[in-house]
Amino acid sequence: MKRKNFIRNAAQVGIALLLLGTYACKQNQKKEGEASDVAQVEPEVVEPTLKLSLAQWSIHKMIWEEGLDPYQFAAKAKGWGFEGLEYVSGLYYQELEKDNFSEAAMKSFVDKSNAEAEKHGMKNLLIMIDGQGAIAAEDAEERKAAVENHYKWVDAAAAMGCHSIRVNLQGSMDPETWVEASVDGLTQLSTYAKDKNVNVIVENHGGPSSNAEWLANVMKKVNMDNCGTLPDFGNFCVKRKDGSYYGSECIEEYDKYKGVEELMPFAKAVSAKSYNFDEEGNETVIDFGKMIKIVDDAGYEGFIGVEYEGSELSEEEGILATKDLLLKHIGA
Repeated sequence: MKRKNFIRNAAQVGIALLLLGTYACKQNQKKEGEASDVAQVEPEVVEPTLKLSLAQWSIHKMIWEEGLDPYQFAAKAKGWGFEGLEYVSGLYYQELEKDNFSEAAMKSFVDKSNAEAEKHGMKNLLIMIDGQGAIAAEDAEERKAAVENHYKWVDAAAAMGCHSIRVNLQGSMDPETWVEASVDGLTQLSTYAKDKNVNVIVENHGGPSSNAEWLANVMKKVNMDNCGTLPDFGNFCVKRKDGSYYGSECIEEYDKYKGVEELMPFAKAVSAKSYNFDEEGNETVIDFGKMIKIVDDAGYEGFIGVEYEGSELSEEEGILATKDLLLKHIGA
């Protein structure tokens, strides 16, 4: 191409670009308040990784003192904005004991619970089992009987689509004896539950089980995929005045933050225990921000269960206060 032709063509291109730019500028010079022709990109809404469930123990006063039907659990939880359900076996014993936990009675419990969960679009997650025998009993025969007494609850959990049953490890207060018995009892029960696709999980729930180091050691020794923990933000009293598991004044407590951190590697559920709240809506004895960071740092992506156990607020008020506090810190 000759130089003069190149210059002429370049000039024409330049003029065209100038005109195009002027047009674009005019198109962008909208009057104030006039809608843009370009579609606005909405900011991405990031849903919290952690979902919230409700532990039925949070409404035990409504059930035992006010006469609420325990089968209203799903309706109540749905109304308060939860997605998952964590049942408490003991809240149904008045009905189940009449029939001595017969197969028919257990089926009725399962069918009613499933119907209510489906009706309200709720997800059954786990059943917390109490009063069914000491899985960590020092005596081998007593331990075996307790394990077998939990079979019906494994079956119920499987029929309800729950991923776990929560059990207690009551037994000897001697650490070595307790660890040995706990490993044996959990191995027996987890072996049965494995074929049902149900996890057996242990909460720090008084006595030796509230010593997170000991409980973590039990998990390592059992070493089964379907045996794990349910770290509770509270429940770290390892010694009470009268030597019992529950009830009397606590005189020695395990570091709750260290405890949750030690139990999280084995966690298949998490319990956000709460007691009372200050004027800003913070829990008075548990730093929820610190706890959520520990849970998040562990890579946990399951449900967090709200378990209100306070006395200053009503159960409904306490449940909602706990939920609000969790939402404040989840994803923060």
